[in-house]
Amino acid sequence: MHKRLVFSIISRVVFIVSVFMLFPLAWAASDSFYSLETNAFIVAILAGLLCAVLGRCFFSSRERDFEMMNAKDGLAIVGLAWIVSSGIGALPLWLSQAVPTFTDAFFEIASGFTTTGASILTDIEVLPRGILFWRSLTHWLGGMGIVVLFVALLPSLGYNAYHLYRAEAPGVTSERILPRIKETAKLLWEVYVLLSAAQTALLMYGGMSFFDAACHTFGTMATGGFSTKNASIAAFSPFVQWVVVVFMILAGMNFLFHVQLLRGRPASVVRNEEFRVYFWLIVGASVIFSLVLWQTQTVGAPIRHGVFQVVSIMTTTGYVTADFNLWPGALRFGLLLLMFVGGCGGSTDRKSVV
Repeated sequence: MHKRLVFSIISRVVFIVSVFMLFPLAWAASDSFYSLETNAFIVAILAGLLCAVLGRCFFSSRERDFEMMNAKDGLAIVGLAWIVSSGIGALPLWLSQAVPTFTDAFFEIASGFTTTGASILTDIEVLPRGILFWRSLTHWLGGMGIVVLFVALLPSLGYNAYHLYRAEAPGVTSERILPRIKETAKLLWEVYVLLSAAQTALLMYGGMSFFDAACHTFGTMATGGFSTKNASIAAFSPFVQWVVVVFMILAGMNFLFHVQLLRGRPASVVRNEEFRVYFWLIVGASVIFSLVLWQTQTVGAPIRHGVFQVVSIMTTTGYVTADFNLWPGALRFGLLLLMFVGGCGGSTDRKSVV
């Protein structure tokens, strides 16, 4: 492993994470510039930038160093980048006293970056907006991958950047859409941003504030499930819930499918066996769940709740509109099975290292 190269790239990733913390800082400062939350973000950003600068100074690398990059370096960079990014990202939660210990803060942010969605928090709505926004933003960054973003932004990594892309690019495959890996990473992020902007606009049309719409878009597109409400998506209107359903399905698709759709090639997507299995599993399970909920009269609006929960669990997003612990045992077992199925390879749900 080329240690100097590895730590040089990790330093740059830390810089990117620190810059993104400016967005939640803006929310914190707009609420109260002199609050503990605002100070926490300022300290965290400065600490991250300092670590990035020191890392670049101690582990400086030249362009020809990237030519030595191999698969081991790619795996090391991705693994260490997640750990270091989570450590820097945890500082605002800990310093603002939003969580009691650094360990809890690290867990929460690691869950965000990895889009796992597990949380140590019991009352979400008492948290300040800056913390909530950062918590959700880590989902969005982790959904497509911080290192993939780094590959897209760095002027030139050469052919060996493929090792980074291969180690973190979403999915069980790392097919290159374009000849240059940098262009592939940029295209994936452009699609990701386009879908995110579309969902945010639709959620705001459905009555959400920009803050809630952005946070829930982050959780949906990354299939992570962090919410700003204790009741999750159940706190919002049926229109909002249907919008989230549509974008959970899109986020659970292979992003190569989105590229094909944008290029006007829907037939290639429809012919794809993986897409057909994914689509018909959702349709079949949704029909079964809706019928059972309707017959048992477990919940009102059985179609909406049945479809939503099937899609949310199958894409591993984790949003809820009803307490499915009260549903018949067969449906709960069905949700467990769908959780193991997951979304398509190449989606934000599948970030397997290959």
